[in-house]
Amino acid sequence: MTLKVYTSLLLLFLVNSVWTRTVRQVYDELDPEHWAHYTSECPRECFCPPSFPNALYCDNKGLKEIPPIPARIWYLYLQNNQIETVSEKPFVNATHLRWINLNKNKITNSGIESGVLSKLKRLLYLFLEDNELEEVPAPLPVGLEQLRLARNKISRIPEGVFSNLENLTMLDLHQNSLLDSALQSDTFQGLNNLMQLNIAKNSLKKMPLSIPANTLQLFLDNNSIEVIPENYFSAIPKVTFLRLNYNKLSDDGIPPNGFNVSSILDLQLSHNQLTKIPPINAHLEHLHLDHNRIKSVNGTQICPVSISVAEDYGFYGNIPRLRYLRLDGNEIQPPIPLDIMICFQLLQAVVI
Repeated sequence: MTLKVYTSLLLLFLVNSVWTRTVRQVYDELDPEHWAHYTSECPRECFCPPSFPNALYCDNKGLKEIPPIPARIWYLYLQNNQIETVSEKPFVNATHLRWINLNKNKITNSGIESGVLSKLKRLLYLFLEDNELEEVPAPLPVGLEQLRLARNKISRIPEGVFSNLENLTMLDLHQNSLLDSALQSDTFQGLNNLMQLNIAKNSLKKMPLSIPANTLQLFLDNNSIEVIPENYFSAIPKVTFLRLNYNKLSDDGIPPNGFNVSSILDLQLSHNQLTKIPPINAHLEHLHLDHNRIKSVNGTQICPVSISVAEDYGFYGNIPRLRYLRLDGNEIQPPIPLDIMICFQLLQAVVI
């Protein structure tokens, strides 16, 4: 299970390296005699590096509108400008775009021309962070793999906006203005291959409904969540990394086996209102419980297997896999109880 998870994460986080190798092949095949032609096509406001003929750098130029994009461009960098509108005209010839970075502009929903994004058929990565969007833009390119919308003003997700995005693996909506009412039971319908969902720093009071079943990473930090519903994680059986730091979780808000989930390898519950360590699964490897209200730790109670069994297994048995335990910022006094070390024999670090 762990091997499969890390393989999937490798594909998610190193995808840019794959693209780099692909583009490098294009560089090698480029005839230097064509460089002058490429330079003449380059918008005067932008930079077109001869060694990277498929990229157009228009970032940090004080632009208020998008210049005409040459047909050869795959990678378009427009971040850190004053752009307010995204219209169809600049993209008429740009039929090969894979990557657009429009972070840190002044784009609003009304400034995005209807259908302009969905017409970019080959687009895989769309960055619209740090703009002035109030809802998820729609319609979107059906082949999209990553959509980053962090630090906007999004409070609404149009119905069906994700329904055709079967290739999307990453959706980042953190630091927006989403309430529980914005996340309906069908909001994420269609995201069959989603691996990472980030809804941190919003205004949620409840766990979101109907998270896509293949989600590996779920980030819900800095909300106001108080309760984990019974059997919530049974609907997302592959979830591996779960972040719930800076919420309002108390002991009463967690079911008896709420986090006793075999798929979870990294569980972060820092800065909540817990007074005791919740039951965990033997597969868990990293546990963050710092800055809660925990006063003591009883290894016999929190051990996923009985202490006697753990002691008998030694290093050759199926012992609990916990390697990192963070408990600082509580009311716990050292030393570390011996039964903690007997149970979690793979522990490499304990922070108290």
